[in-house]
Amino acid sequence: IFYLFVLIRLSAVFLVQTFFVPDEYYQSLEVAHKFAFGYGYLTWEWKEGIRSYAYPMIFSFLYKVLKLFAWDSQWAVIYIPRIAQALLSAYSDLCFYRWSGRTHWSLISISTSWFWYYTCSRTLINTFEASLTTIALSQYPWAGRKVDDHFKFITIVTILFVIRPTSAIIWLPLCWHHIRTLKTLDFYSIFMNYIWRGLPVLVGSVALDSYCHGSLIITAYKFAKVNVFSNIGVLYGTHPWHWYLTSGIVTVLGIQILPFLMAVYVILKNKQNYPNEVALLQASMFSIFVLSCLSHKEARFLLPLLPIMLFISSKYLFTWTKKATQLRTYLVLAVIFLGNLFPAWYVGYNHQRGTLDVMHHLNQVALEAEYIKPQFLFLMPCHSTPLYSYFHETVHARFLTCNPNFLNIEGYVDEADQFYADPEGWWNNKYPPGAQIPTHIICFDTIDSFFETNVLN
Repeated sequence: IFYLFVLIRLSAVFLVQTFFVPDEYYQSLEVAHKFAFGYGYLTWEWKEGIRSYAYPMIFSFLYKVLKLFAWDSQWAVIYIPRIAQALLSAYSDLCFYRWSGRTHWSLISISTSWFWYYTCSRTLINTFEASLTTIALSQYPWAGRKVDDHFKFITIVTILFVIRPTSAIIWLPLCWHHIRTLKTLDFYSIFMNYIWRGLPVLVGSVALDSYCHGSLIITAYKFAKVNVFSNIGVLYGTHPWHWYLTSGIVTVLGIQILPFLMAVYVILKNKQNYPNEVALLQASMFSIFVLSCLSHKEARFLLPLLPIMLFISSKYLFTWTKKATQLRTYLVLAVIFLGNLFPAWYVGYNHQRGTLDVMHHLNQVALEAEYIKPQFLFLMPCHSTPLYSYFHETVHARFLTCNPNFLNIEGYVDEADQFYADPEGWWNNKYPPGAQIPTHIICFDTIDSFFETNVLN
């Protein structure tokens, strides 16, 4: 089974050829590239110290190994991190399969999920978080399951909190449920087990982040201060409070929203028969409630909840199959497979692939340049493309920035918004007559007419 999961996840490395979100590069690979090779782009988050270096350092280590053996080709720099993440996702799939009872429906649910296929090989912190969440859930001492170590999952949960502080909203309800079910231990014993499992990870995280940042820093505190209390996320888009319920969950689950909703109905109707599922639903509802209170919302923030929802739906389908006819079972299987295949193909292979395709072209331009080094200017919303983690060359590249207004400047407008509000004024200000312009300008075709009339002439 594990080899099947590996095959599926590795296929995503090469078949998923589209751009999703900037964080896939700027919160992982760009940071890792800078530490391993000495050059890379650090966004404002790293300068403000709101991100942990734990995840990027995994890829930095891989980059350094490639560099040590002179294997750091552009292909290796681009694909080795994705392969590493895909292998971790495959292992988490195996943990999901074991956790959910090794049933056919658990295998089908995790293998056919379009959103998991779309994200499983991406170097996103959310993908890493989803993988570790699944592994931790498989180690959790669920009711009716014999375990040797009731606290084994705590170490992974602490790692989750370190790399992604918002993971606490999933695990607070589950840890409370865990404490309430440990009736054979006193509170002090439970507390000490939590401390000894989590404290080394927390200390190690502070040490790593402080070393990489250059001064003592607690990134979880900085993350909460900037992202939650200062609500910086609104700069990158807002959605109404109900968005996760009406759109986010539907997007992430796709066609599997149907068995999930049926499962929720059955569980809520017979809570006493489903203690594990009730605990998972409570954690999910609490997470969605907290996430809904924040203005900035994205479907990828639900990734850690995906294994929980698939677990619940696969359990329901397993029970339903016992009563269903063979024809109905195969019909449901076909609907789930085809219902996931189309979005996985469209979004993974077609939608938003232009910004990656152009990088392959620019890579060739940079490699073939002999005397004049190319200069690339990206006139598009900030971080629309990868940068040095794709080039792996010390090329001159510049893009429009979209930094928050940390200096509280009145009437502040970030550079990207300045450009789109007045492309001609921005251009004339940055490149007056006689100024040397970049050798290559990259933009979306919605503004190419501006360049035809104002720049090329």
